[in-house]
Amino acid sequence: MAEIDIIAIDKNEYVFIEVKTRISNKYGNPIESVNENKIKHIIKAANYYVYKNNLESKNIRFDVIEVYIGKKENNIKHVKNLFF
Repeated sequence: MAEIDIIAIDKNEYVFIEVKTRISNKYGNPIESVNENKIKHIIKAANYYVYKNNLESKNIRFDVIEVYIGKKENNIKHVKNLFF
């Protein structure tokens, strides 16, 4: 079964958030690891959550949070509406 890292409510939307962390860009940006296969799993998990909680009439959104862990500082980037 797929998992969702964070489920939040932003105003009138349920937001399903994938969190990706990197300590370097050696293997690309964190958001690049949210590929088609990962998106399918996230949507499947979100659909199950929506069904189990009777949220079919609610607005939903899919976001990604990129976390960069550096030697001197950390950086967080929130990308809204990455896919639907």
